[in-house]
Amino acid sequence: MISTVLVANRGEIACRVFRTCRELGIATVAVYSDADADALHVREADAAVRLPGAAPSETYLRGELIVAAALAAGADAVHPGYGFLSENAGFARAVTEAGLCWIGPPPEAIEAMASKTRAKELLGIAPLDPADVTADALPVLVKAAAGGGGRGMRVVHELAELEGELKAASAEAESAFGDGEVFVEPYVENGRHVEVQILADTHGTVWALGTRDCSLQRRHQKVVEEAPAPGLPDALVEELYGSSVAASKAVGYVGAGTVEFLVADGRAHFLEMNTRLQVEHPVTEAVHGVDLVALQLAVAEGRALPPEPPAAHGHAVEARLYAEDPAAGWAPQTGVLRRFEFPDGVRVDTGYVSGDAVGVHYDPMLAKVVAHAPTREAAVRKLAHALERARLHGPVTNRDLLVASLRHPGFTDPAALDTGFYDRDLPSLSRAPDGAEVAAVAAALAGAAARRGRFGGGWRNLRSQDEVRTYEGDVEVRYRPARDGGFEVLAPGGVRAVAVAPDRVRLEVDGVVRDFEVTGYGDGTVHVGPHRLVARPRFTDPRERTLPGSLLAPMPGTVVRLADGLAVGERVEAGQPLLWLEAMKMEHRVTAPASGTLTALHAAPGRQVEVGALLAVVQTEDVQAEDQEEDTV
Repeated sequence: MISTVLVANRGEIACRVFRTCRELGIATVAVYSDADADALHVREADAAVRLPGAAPSETYLRGELIVAAALAAGADAVHPGYGFLSENAGFARAVTEAGLCWIGPPPEAIEAMASKTRAKELLGIAPLDPADVTADALPVLVKAAAGGGGRGMRVVHELAELEGELKAASAEAESAFGDGEVFVEPYVENGRHVEVQILADTHGTVWALGTRDCSLQRRHQKVVEEAPAPGLPDALVEELYGSSVAASKAVGYVGAGTVEFLVADGRAHFLEMNTRLQVEHPVTEAVHGVDLVALQLAVAEGRALPPEPPAAHGHAVEARLYAEDPAAGWAPQTGVLRRFEFPDGVRVDTGYVSGDAVGVHYDPMLAKVVAHAPTREAAVRKLAHALERARLHGPVTNRDLLVASLRHPGFTDPAALDTGFYDRDLPSLSRAPDGAEVAAVAAALAGAAARRGRFGGGWRNLRSQDEVRTYEGDVEVRYRPARDGGFEVLAPGGVRAVAVAPDRVRLEVDGVVRDFEVTGYGDGTVHVGPHRLVARPRFTDPRERTLPGSLLAPMPGTVVRLADGLAVGERVEAGQPLLWLEAMKMEHRVTAPASGTLTALHAAPGRQVEVGALLAVVQTEDVQAEDQEEDTV
């Protein structure tokens, strides 16, 4: 029997495993980097062991440190979670050789299936040789052989970009998984991403525990997942089950795993087998009424599964909440989660609570929010409503995008589902949610009430001057104090202030009265219900002005490399990649804003930068000409 489990991971998945362990009476051990010293998974564990450093390559990817931590803390079992070393056969072997129980598949099965290149070879599917790729073969997908989560993955539409994308994908895979191997395969556009949950024991039983659809993805990373996959013909489902069970038996698989397919034109194309628990496992748990982590532990203890898996009931949908800005190229965001609360009735798996900080070192996922209901329509409605009512005060998140996605016809109609959803519909989905203007009115009036409380409430018997407050997104509010002590809203029209306090405002909008909870912070950010507003300053600080052509860091991160031959004085073309930033385990390419001459370069490999830091300056020909004219005057 297992008595103490060390989770070789961090954040949400560590907290998830700890929850089941507590329910089963199993003690828990966390490992943590210096950046995670006060993280929730550390606070929830019974014991914790420090991994010196911050970067994954120094900490969570150091298998020998994690095995030593397990032995030092008295653990008798190791759960790998997902990501990091979860699909590393060498790590699995090191755990068992140290006399510890490995809560996962045998190392031989990991070697056979965790490397996507070897898995395809096992199933008779050969990857493409990059040297043989021609323009006629495009588009192609460059993909990391190890790991997942969209890291180390690039779609190539132009042959000239292939070499650079191979290099970038390899660097990102090395950083995320400790393995830079990548391969090339044909890219099937606009199919459905469908997968089968597998669970196998040491007694020969293999469950195909239902299907999931994970077609809504950004940068090849899943955003919305659901179970079961809707609208699939019964014959296709049986084919998926049969292929998944056969692949598992072929490698002697044990434990939880997932076999992924791309479904297009009624046919299933094998993608890969993930030899670990998936991020989206909660939807399967909800529909089948199981605890997959508890089953992993039971299998690791040698217990047998029942001959048949439990039947499915209802439908479940999961949304991944990220600290990122979809309208800014999915740029990850950092900062303190001043308020992080969700309504009752949904499951929330997270590694954060109110007051925790989101840093730059790891994945920007904040939480997985899951709704279960008798039907797909009811589950989708329930999830969208819960996300809308969540209180998320702090960094920008993708909450508005998730709500809009769940209500979009391209998602609500199962026949319209495919992986091209965000490529087609992102502009419309990124628009400010309904009610932003009215929320801005509430923010402006609450701010005025707060200032009145600080500076006194006396009013002269004169006509008051109009006040103007402007918020990002070009939302302008005009109002003036009324002689009865209230406020008169001048713009937008159709809004009347009924009652105003610094933290709550009641407005009548076109004859309908609504209350708004308002929370303001000293940095100019104001939260009004689900709306996050950022006030624009009345006057620009001269110190914040930048030279034309300045290249500013779009996010906090680390400069990982510069373009070959990049130097001050060199000519660059608009859109040319100049440098790469790594933030939250993803690489982000920074390109020249215009054609011209590189006149300054402040970035260097290994340098950490904050958002807005000056990286380089590209001076265009017209600016150079103006400077020359000024010099001759």
